[in-house]
Amino acid sequence: MNEYFAAILTAFWLGILTSISPCPLATNIAAISYVGRRVGEPGKIFQAGLLYTLGRTAAYMAIGIVLVSSLLSAPVLSHILQKYMNKFLGPILILVGLVLLNVVSFSFSGGGVSEKLQSRVDRMGVWGGAFLGLLFALFFCPTSAALFFGSLLPLAVQQHSSIVLPAVYGVATGLPVFLFALLIALGANRVGTAFNLITHFETWARRITGLIFILVGIYYTLINIFGIML
Repeated sequence: MNEYFAAILTAFWLGILTSISPCPLATNIAAISYVGRRVGEPGKIFQAGLLYTLGRTAAYMAIGIVLVSSLLSAPVLSHILQKYMNKFLGPILILVGLVLLNVVSFSFSGGGVSEKLQSRVDRMGVWGGAFLGLLFALFFCPTSAALFFGSLLPLAVQQHSSIVLPAVYGVATGLPVFLFALLIALGANRVGTAFNLITHFETWARRITGLIFILVGIYYTLINIFGIML
């Protein structure tokens, strides 16, 4: 039980770290700003923020259910994962840590928002927030891809949690949206200050998390692959 609770906290922190990374954070603010300008009322802007978060959560839950359940339901693959997951975990954590420290980088082709998509969101009103949350959750930046596929999914497989951990991660990715939805509703001049503060915090949080991932990854690698007991 303690191990599963620790996994939930880890999933929550991974979601927070994803949400304040530059690419997802900018996407979140742009989405809520776009919807907010069209619904007009401050209350509805906050509703759009909530729906945006629910959309992101639904997307990550769907991916988790499909991938984790598929991995665990295949007898041969499930046996391999249960037997070798501890051996895989160390190198995976080291790789994710290197990505967070910008030592290793990947390039992803970003997805733009077409005029057709913009008009569809306009017609949906406040519910456009949920649609954009669902859609933008699938646009993985290098950092978010490393955190989700490199850290969360292995953790979910290890804990046999195809729903709860991805859901916790999804909710955490949307928490800053509540803040910015509120700020946008109160006045756009407050958004820039909050963005700068969160960006500064993200830099140090990402570096510290990356260093911890590398150290833990080295620890798991030494124990589970080389059999060195520390």
